[in-house]
Amino acid sequence: MSEFRSQSDLAPDAAAGWRFAIVVSRFNESITERLLAGARETLAAHGATGDDVETVHVPGAYELPIGAALLASREDIHAVICVGALIRGETPHFDVLASSVAHALQEVALEFALPVAFGLITCENEEQAWARAGGERGNKGAEAALAAIEMVGVFAGSGRPQPAGD
Repeated sequence: MSEFRSQSDLAPDAAAGWRFAIVVSRFNESITERLLAGARETLAAHGATGDDVETVHVPGAYELPIGAALLASREDIHAVICVGALIRGETPHFDVLASSVAHALQEVALEFALPVAFGLITCENEEQAWARAGGERGNKGAEAALAAIEMVGVFAGSGRPQPAGD
């Protein structure tokens, strides 16, 4: 079981007024759409409205970083949440993708000084993926959204500009 912060640890309005972007891999779409739903539900549970959340679909995990960079470059976005599902196959392709995507997303966060939440699940098989997409291991899309909400609060506390109206 994950030791990640629970939804109840954040204020019900912790996401209110902030703009979030979610980048979703279409590869393994039935799984990634569950991750997306978890992220969107978590943002809404913490005060984000439909207008506060923009979703962009990309072909696969490899394209998550460029989608994240495109959205992170916009001044109206306060955090980017990336969700996808890599399931190990018969070749080393899985290892190459998992490592390169993780590093590239970290580089996007550092380059743009913006929270980029990592919701890319890397699993040995489809059963493990389903367990992490709303099954007995929780929803890693929801956990990525919680990380994004928490990080916009960290950035706000550091002097980063607040949402309009504050």
